[in-house]
Amino acid sequence: MISAGTAGLIGLTILGTSFLSGIFGMAGGMILLGVLLAMLDVPSAMVLFGVTQFGANGWRCWLWRRHVRPRIVIECTLGAVAVFFALKLVDLVPGKAVVYIGLGLTPFLVELLPGRFRPDIERRGAPAFCGAVIMAVQTFAGVSGAVLDLFFQNGGMDRKAVVATKAAIQSIGHLLRIVYFAGFALEEGFPIPPAALLGAVAVALAGTSLAARVLERMTDGSFRMWSRRLILGVSAVYVVRGVLLAV
Repeated sequence: MISAGTAGLIGLTILGTSFLSGIFGMAGGMILLGVLLAMLDVPSAMVLFGVTQFGANGWRCWLWRRHVRPRIVIECTLGAVAVFFALKLVDLVPGKAVVYIGLGLTPFLVELLPGRFRPDIERRGAPAFCGAVIMAVQTFAGVSGAVLDLFFQNGGMDRKAVVATKAAIQSIGHLLRIVYFAGFALEEGFPIPPAALLGAVAVALAGTSLAARVLERMTDGSFRMWSRRLILGVSAVYVVRGVLLAV
């Protein structure tokens, strides 16, 4: 079992990162998973991360439910489930260095993709492809927020529709993550008791609820600008961390 000090640090991190994700629809998850990987083995970190993020994204989806685009969510789910079953045939658990480097490099690779090749989530077939890609990315790189955001950059949705629809898609993705890594985590001796998991979800919901007021006051322009700056800054740190672990 984890110590009280470790549990407190994880709780504060969940609160702060849920607040960030509640505003930007991403970024907080990258920071949270990086902290969890520093304290836990990969399967346990993935399960705890999945549980808290499922709670935070599910609550965010509920708060902005009027803005969710159901067709996009359903098609993304179909693509994600297809890849989930394909990955279960392999049952591979990535190492910490791989996850850190994947976390850090993914947003930069997205930035390098020419604008004409960036998909639009509202086009026919794009949601299913998006679901398949993010399921693969979140399994091996930990967080797929930057890739998911790529599909929303060229669309015509406002910030509320973007945050709400992404929250619904990410909720499903985190549920699949929990199922994928749960068996591995139990084999390693999962150190988080059920009561602590419920507490983690409660803290995540609190952070998400606090963020709703900030999102209401933010403009679409500042929303996109600060999302990009935050993601790239955190990504640079993770690339360095992953390289140091690998050497």
